[in-house]
Amino acid sequence: MFAYLIRRLLLIIPTLFGIMVINFFIVQVAPGGPVEQVIAELTGTAVDATARISGSQVGETGAIGQAPGATQGDITSKYRGARGLDPQLIEELEKQFGFDKPIGERFLLMMGRYVQFDFGDSFFQDRSVIALVMDKLPVSISLGLWSTLLAYLISIPLGIAKAVRDGSRFDVWTSGAIFVGYAIPSFLFAVLLVVLFSGGNYLSWFPLRGLVSNDWDTLSLGGKIVDYLWHLVLPIVALMIGGFATLTMLTKNSFLEEINKQYVVTARAKGLNERRVLYGHVFRNAMLIVVAGFPAAFIGILFTGALLIEIIFSLDGLGLLGFEALIKRDYPIIFGTLFVFTLLGLVVNLIGDMMYVVIDPRIDFERREV
Repeated sequence: MFAYLIRRLLLIIPTLFGIMVINFFIVQVAPGGPVEQVIAELTGTAVDATARISGSQVGETGAIGQAPGATQGDITSKYRGARGLDPQLIEELEKQFGFDKPIGERFLLMMGRYVQFDFGDSFFQDRSVIALVMDKLPVSISLGLWSTLLAYLISIPLGIAKAVRDGSRFDVWTSGAIFVGYAIPSFLFAVLLVVLFSGGNYLSWFPLRGLVSNDWDTLSLGGKIVDYLWHLVLPIVALMIGGFATLTMLTKNSFLEEINKQYVVTARAKGLNERRVLYGHVFRNAMLIVVAGFPAAFIGILFTGALLIEIIFSLDGLGLLGFEALIKRDYPIIFGTLFVFTLLGLVVNLIGDMMYVVIDPRIDFERREV
């Protein structure tokens, strides 16, 4: 197991490097880079914070730096809307954003800082990337953690109940309800919840925006906990409406597969009651794949799929931060968060594999046939 762990840890390095290389060059050649964003603000052509500059005319290296052989006279022609501006100003912007260096050198310098966990400062928010991430992280952790826990707490008992009642009316009706929920987009369900329960046209039971109330600091400890959970009800319900469908069916199918195996028939033949057979023999084997996938499920909900939920409920989390960074071409945020979350995802996948061994010590990755 130790040798397998070392191999997996070493494999993280080329995997992370490859992901960073691909994304770096794709984002760099996309039109509407940081220089053009600043030019749009200087010339008054930026509509709002999320306005996207389209139709950018870029050279061989894109809107990211001065092409080899570029002269003082034609530097403004590389950027949309730059004609008429002082070429020296454009050069200063390129130097400020680091685009006065070749693209390969920029990438190597960036990776050199990242391996030291130095992610620099945002181009447009005048704060470090780490500070911005830490500021948004509580919202995303709240959504990811509670959504994952509730999904497991609902899906596992429901999946077990469906397995032991396979083919019954309960199984049929719950399957129908699950797949209806799975088919409803989370953002659409969020809008419906707002209309029904958050001061829309009907009830005003839950707050519409934010993670806590404005007077949260003045509340007692119990009041803070209640207020925090009160604000989370609708976003979490909307986020997990379809998330537990796959987990429920996975649990059901895992139990059905184990129930039909020979060791279960033998246990029943020995006179063990159904509950002892189910939870004493079937449960550990059936739950192996479900429980071992918890870390990856948490990371998946934490960093994906919450953007529209954050917008609808005015939750300033990592999803919204990443979206705004992409629109503004805020490269330090884009690549810094990509590096951290990719590294975290790779480590979590490794933890998920290790959990197989924790749950069932009979599993030995060293003995797998290659």
